[in-house]
Amino acid sequence: MIVEDLKTEGELVKKAQHDREAFGELYEIHYSRIFNYALKRTANVQLALDITSITFLKALNQIKKYHWRDIPFSAWLYRIASNEIADHFRNGNNKMAKLDEIAPILDMREFSDEIAEAEEELSRQDEFLRLHEKLAELPDKYQEVITLKFFEKKKIKDIVEILGKKEGTVKSLLHRGLEKLKEKMQ
Repeated sequence: MIVEDLKTEGELVKKAQHDREAFGELYEIHYSRIFNYALKRTANVQLALDITSITFLKALNQIKKYHWRDIPFSAWLYRIASNEIADHFRNGNNKMAKLDEIAPILDMREFSDEIAEAEEELSRQDEFLRLHEKLAELPDKYQEVITLKFFEKKKIKDIVEILGKKEGTVKSLLHRGLEKLKEKMQ
């Protein structure tokens, strides 16, 4: 299912606050995006799976407190995932949720094909791995904006919502981050 507009998504989010099946629909709609974002930030399939599962588990646990503001629901999910990634790397945190923790709540799909495809793609992409290695050397604030802008193809206004920062700050972080990444890649 694809959400066609914000109004439809807003209705689904409000329904999900009281109906786990509706949350399952949100999960199906946004799972691939959040997984791909986590994969691009971590270059580790298992870690990306763990971050994705904890992102949705946290979203499920907090959905009743979520206030719809005519902003894509994915912005909130990206923010949760960004925080989990930052927490993991900042603290050397290994307390990621396991897939079986969220399975009783959501209708889990089979991941084996997706994992195999992701691992194959990563192994073919030496340049991506080199770029990721250099990107990982940057402070988190630069990693977030660069990943959201260039890997997730987010617009500045979307990044502002995801990170909860001002537009000028996002643009500045993006510019400085790209300069630092360019230096590291040379």
